[in-house]
Amino acid sequence: MLHSGEAPEDYVRRLAEAKALAVPAVPDEIVLGADTTVVIDGEILAKPDDPADARRMLSLLSGRRHEVITGICLRRGEERIGDREITAVWFSPMSEQEIAGYVATGEPMDKAGAYAIQGRASKFIPRVEGCYFNVMGLPISLVYRHYGTLMR
Repeated sequence: MLHSGEAPEDYVRRLAEAKALAVPAVPDEIVLGADTTVVIDGEILAKPDDPADARRMLSLLSGRRHEVITGICLRRGEERIGDREITAVWFSPMSEQEIAGYVATGEPMDKAGAYAIQGRASKFIPRVEGCYFNVMGLPISLVYRHYGTLMR
């Protein structure tokens, strides 16, 4: 749940840390927690509640730029490293028929922002600025960089 006045970047980092801390681990194990959200006009678009909510989200994204923000937390024993990645994504304009057809596939229902860039929504996305893997849900290069820090 979003705390009052909490910035989207802080929100995903907090959730990632909570996930990393929820997993029992032996002292030398590295645990990764991550959480991704979509933000447009300051509004966080989490997973849609139902098909109508998915259509609402996709209508907001249609023809516009938005941000995908993923927070990560790597934990090894008591040591924790938290960070975030932000990627800009542009959607082409979508007709109501295109939105309804995409929602009918069921793909949007368990995705932040109601779309999967690696799936059927790829045809609506002409431009990505930043880490593509972040939009899929895990910024691999960011995780790898911090993993190396924990392994030293």
